[in-house]
Amino acid sequence: MSKKTIMLGNEAIARGAYEAGVKLSSAYPGTPSTEISEYLAKYDEIYTEWAPNEKVAAEVAIGASISGVRSLACMKHVGLNVASDPLYTFSYIGVNGGSVFVVADDPGMASSQNEQDTRMIGRASHVPVLEPSDSQEAKDFMVYAYELSEKYDTPVILRTTTKLAHSQSAVELCERKEVSDKEYSRQVSKYVMMPASAIGRHLVVEQREKDMAKDAYNFPINKMEINDTKIGFITCGIAYQYVKEVCPNASVLKLGLVNPLSKELIESFINQVETVYVFEELEPVIEEQVRAWGFDVKGKELFTRQGEYSANLLRRVLFGKDEACFDKLDAPARPPILCPGCPHRSTFSVLNKLKIHASGDIGCYTLGAVAPLGVVDTTICMGASISALHGMEKARGKDYIKNWVAVIGDSTFLHTGINSLINMVYNKSTATVMILDNRTTGMTGHQEHAATGKTLKGEETYAIDLAELCRAIGVPSVITVNAFDVKELEKTIKESVASDTLTVIISKAPCVLIKGQKFPNYCKAEPEKCKKCGMCLRIGCPAITKNEDGTIKIDATMCNGCGLCRNYCKFNAIETVER
Repeated sequence: MSKKTIMLGNEAIARGAYEAGVKLSSAYPGTPSTEISEYLAKYDEIYTEWAPNEKVAAEVAIGASISGVRSLACMKHVGLNVASDPLYTFSYIGVNGGSVFVVADDPGMASSQNEQDTRMIGRASHVPVLEPSDSQEAKDFMVYAYELSEKYDTPVILRTTTKLAHSQSAVELCERKEVSDKEYSRQVSKYVMMPASAIGRHLVVEQREKDMAKDAYNFPINKMEINDTKIGFITCGIAYQYVKEVCPNASVLKLGLVNPLSKELIESFINQVETVYVFEELEPVIEEQVRAWGFDVKGKELFTRQGEYSANLLRRVLFGKDEACFDKLDAPARPPILCPGCPHRSTFSVLNKLKIHASGDIGCYTLGAVAPLGVVDTTICMGASISALHGMEKARGKDYIKNWVAVIGDSTFLHTGINSLINMVYNKSTATVMILDNRTTGMTGHQEHAATGKTLKGEETYAIDLAELCRAIGVPSVITVNAFDVKELEKTIKESVASDTLTVIISKAPCVLIKGQKFPNYCKAEPEKCKKCGMCLRIGCPAITKNEDGTIKIDATMCNGCGLCRNYCKFNAIETVER
């Protein structure tokens, strides 16, 4: 017996995987996809894990598929870049048990370094892409994706976006479908992608794509709504909701399969409507194909390629006005900032004092780029901080990097930093790398990783020792320092950047938001001793503000008593007290 409930898009995707009979899921956390795996972990029928990176997650899912079970890999859009190597070949291999890659794009870059469009990777890799428009479809499309995967012998991408992942709508729940494991049979021409095999499989992929495009005319996930034939929209995903809100009487072709496209279906729709708009977020993937077929449509000459779409965007383009319920200028600014008591702030305060530049990476510590800390100079992609610093040294010499370090988080180091550090060892680098070890994957909401000692399901496991790992790959100098011991940290950094030895400094202290921690003390300002020098304000802790007379005050409800501010006050105007 089915029942209805309200679900986030990410929760609905997890539910869809459960109902589809998935038995294995592997992922690396990345906003906006992270919660999918956290919801999946609640189902005992599905083995779920955090992998060290998306490439590994994809390969785990591929192995499970080849063995004959339905598998899943989850990641955000930039994570698909990391997983693209196995994906492109998996497209040639095809599946045994059905396999789906859930990829969450981030239009507007709410938490990303770019806003690439996964549909283009689907097209380039010849992998079909499905895109739901609400939570119900997110669940249903997951089930359907596995049916397509096994019918057409192909991995399938289910593309979602930030708005869909984190919005809620009603979902009708169904029972889990227990799917029998497929028998594995040795087929070198299918599973071993050496050139002779790949040449033959490329032809299979080409024919598969043609068959799917032809069959897509009748796929239930593609829906044609003929209403007012003066205006029509070809759309997909969350953009469909904006079309229905602004133009409820317009004709709409909502594409659930966005790669490959059904020419027959699109031509049928266009022939019934006078003016057709292609309304799709980010790149003109649908529009370019439709124009290439010779159809006259309106698209990106009217609608931007940048950011999230909205109902008001559509209103402005069509009617020259919007109906915003509030003026965005009235909303208070909320700049991103490191939390009170964050160990990264302590590390960055020392680097700032020493006037050292940091080659940065992806994580909370990217916020070290902004005032007042202002030490992170570069952010490229996961693991790039170490490689970029190595490139600077080899291009400009040791003297150039004597006021540079690389900073990388513990989870990111395990993701792709290890190979970069191996490259430093192998190619005789003398630079300084700082692993900011806060014992969690902090930026995406405190997920476990291979050095925390717990799995995704909360089970105890071996915790990789980062210091021993660095020594094992040949780093000659590895030093672990308490992130809040600023005197020792300053001494260690000074000696490391001046030396001719490759050094890894592990600046270690747990993230203040990890559950279960207790903070028995807090810092209290003594205004009568304050000299208004502003040194404590230079660390940028949001718990510290000024009184009207210029002396400082500390919000005890925000402070966790880390004592960093005390280290910078020369006049003993800050004391630590018990709660």
